[in-house]
Amino acid sequence: MSLLQITDLSLSIHAYDILKRVSLTIDAGEIVAVTGESGSGKSMTALAVMQLLPGGARASGSIRLDGQEILTLPEAEMCALRGAAVGMVFQEPMTALNPVKTIGDQVMETILIHKAMTPIRAEERAREVLTRVGLPPDRFPLSRYPHELSGGQRQRVVIAMAIALRPKLLIADEPTTALDVTTQAQILDLLKGLVQEYGMGMLMITHDLAVVADMADHITVMRHGEVVEAAPTQRLLTGMSHPYTKMLFAASDHRVTLPAPPPPAPLLEVSEVVRDYALPRTRLFAHPGHHRAVDHVSFALNRGERLGLVGESGCGKSTLTRAILGLEPVQGGEIRLAGQPVYDGKRANPEIRRRMQVVFQDPYGSFNPRHRVDRLVTEPFHLLDAPPTGSDRSDRIAEMLTAVGLSPDDAGKYIHEFSGGQRQRIAIARALIIRPQLILFDEAVSALDVSVRAQILDLLAQLCSEYDLTYLFISHDLSVVRTITDRVLVMQSGRIVEQGETAQVFSDPAHPYTRALIAAAPRLPETGARRA
Repeated sequence: MSLLQITDLSLSIHAYDILKRVSLTIDAGEIVAVTGESGSGKSMTALAVMQLLPGGARASGSIRLDGQEILTLPEAEMCALRGAAVGMVFQEPMTALNPVKTIGDQVMETILIHKAMTPIRAEERAREVLTRVGLPPDRFPLSRYPHELSGGQRQRVVIAMAIALRPKLLIADEPTTALDVTTQAQILDLLKGLVQEYGMGMLMITHDLAVVADMADHITVMRHGEVVEAAPTQRLLTGMSHPYTKMLFAASDHRVTLPAPPPPAPLLEVSEVVRDYALPRTRLFAHPGHHRAVDHVSFALNRGERLGLVGESGCGKSTLTRAILGLEPVQGGEIRLAGQPVYDGKRANPEIRRRMQVVFQDPYGSFNPRHRVDRLVTEPFHLLDAPPTGSDRSDRIAEMLTAVGLSPDDAGKYIHEFSGGQRQRIAIARALIIRPQLILFDEAVSALDVSVRAQILDLLAQLCSEYDLTYLFISHDLSVVRTITDRVLVMQSGRIVEQGETAQVFSDPAHPYTRALIAAAPRLPETGARRA
């Protein structure tokens, strides 16, 4: 008998069909990955297992956990199963954790709610599971709060909460999407080790085949609420039959062709830049310490060149980006754009500032949802002394929307009317509309599905030819940086430890840290379908 058996599961919310006759099984000690693009029904399948469905949802079919039908189980009995028989690891750990409760209290909460142990024994178990997920209490006291931990450490706390009572089934919903490659590799190894150690079954939700190609025992591919293909991992990777599966596979290993960079002519020059942050005083009259986020960084970016910046979370990438944009003061060094300093004294030079634009990671969070697209894409006009008006303004909006693959008619819509990929296209249009000399892409595709990411990368390659783009592409996704840049900088602990042509750095890395990053990056196996 299978640990989890889903049979002909159909789900609708009001008049909309979400899932259509979904079937899958998971045995104890088995990892089953469900993959597909956003909107394919992956997460709704997981939420149906947890019976955490939204209001208006109607489900039919069967979901049996260890032989027990749970689709029709009363809420009181489901509460007894959640956390005890089935645990869940959510995608964004900061939203899954309570910011005003310590990590110890949050791991103990599941134990105490189920009255599985006394408070003293629950604290001991919290120490045990936190140690098991790599957060030993001698280094990470139970009294710490979520904001005092890194993204990977917070995800470990969420995993500790999910396994506190050693559930039979663990559901992991995109548990590594926002993590850098080394942290991602650690979390995947941790999850795989927990399945082997505790004999749990695991349902892993992901949109990236490369993440689970070497981890999952079985892969189920979903599209528009239906299972289009399912097979043991190696059989699916070597003999995929459905066109959608082949498209996902190709998009996970997408390549673009960039135009040849022009002869070197420096545009952005960063020289010995230092950025320090003050730390709290340790004693009343002690001098405050400081944390050096950017440590004497120097590099040059030529006109028409595409430069990548990679490194783990906390290495200083985003701090350096803000300094280049003139959004953060620096304590040493100099940043010049086209020979002119970005900082005029201690303030950003507005004349230089208007020559740079940025595309952020979250395309929805970077827009005001109350404004229409025509106002959103023209936000940079406030930087100009004489912004376009009337038909000139309308023509500029239409040109930019067309350039990024949208319609001029989209100018009258609101941002919530677009998909994630379309929102990122609008963000690129906003960055281009004043024809800046330099664009900074800060993790601009990390939150997108693999197929949408491929489309955005193709768009960037096209824009490079049409607009002679110069950009700095900041990312923790090495496969993307390898595809879309001419040269790459590798950053560790605030320093540039290696730089060079992208192909050279990736094929023959000189620094141990670069080698570790490349080794940790997930990659698809060479299969017959891929070679063909």
